[in-house]
Amino acid sequence: MPAMTEGQRPSAATYEPVLRRFPDADALGSAAARDIAAAITRRLETRPGVRMTFAAAPSQEATLRALAEHPGVDWTRVTAFHMDEYLGLGAGAPQRFGMWLRRAFFDRVPLGAVHLIDPDAPPEAYARLLTAAPIDITCLGIGVNGHLAFNDPPADLDDSVPVKIVELDEVCRRQQVDDGCFAALDQVPRRAVTLTVPALLSAEEIFCMVPGARKREAVTAALRGPIGGHLPASALRTHPRCVVYVDEESAPR
Repeated sequence: MPAMTEGQRPSAATYEPVLRRFPDADALGSAAARDIAAAITRRLETRPGVRMTFAAAPSQEATLRALAEHPGVDWTRVTAFHMDEYLGLGAGAPQRFGMWLRRAFFDRVPLGAVHLIDPDAPPEAYARLLTAAPIDITCLGIGVNGHLAFNDPPADLDDSVPVKIVELDEVCRRQQVDDGCFAALDQVPRRAVTLTVPALLSAEEIFCMVPGARKREAVTAALRGPIGGHLPASALRTHPRCVVYVDEESAPR
């Protein structure tokens, strides 16, 4: 186990995430989907169901597409959550992450249950659903500013609540425009609901898919730099079962 780095929480053990590198986003997504499907199936051999949390972002699209097409997964025994949602968008707004996940994945497989964040409800309502039982698998990405879900830097890596309302920083909001989700920065909401870092890391196993050149700096810092709230994704190195998938463009220096 590597020694602790400057800026790390003294009580947190550190681990070396498994790093898997692929030539492009499609190859990355196919490999990640195979691994995620195997993790689900393995658990369903001994458990009545699996509880999973999913990120909504273009970086996850190749993985979710391949996962939806993967044979042999009993999706009827899977309960799905998502990890963040904008405040202030209309119920039918296509940019809402719940809507995006429905199009990309949730409506493409026969999930046993889907729990979407209601941005009009208090965060505690979703927290009760999320914490009713342990989360088995989290599937997420890393933002260009190193965010996990909508935990922008500086983030509290020891947050005492599982779900909360946050203010989005400009780098995060600009990423939504660069990803093609919004036409202009002034259209991107300034507030959102998000699972906190401890809630994301509470999963038994984490799969982190991070394709694209714009993510290289964040991936490098997350895997090589100090662990701390200045780069929320660095907290992945405090989890004992995390796999990070990169392509040639996002691979750490």
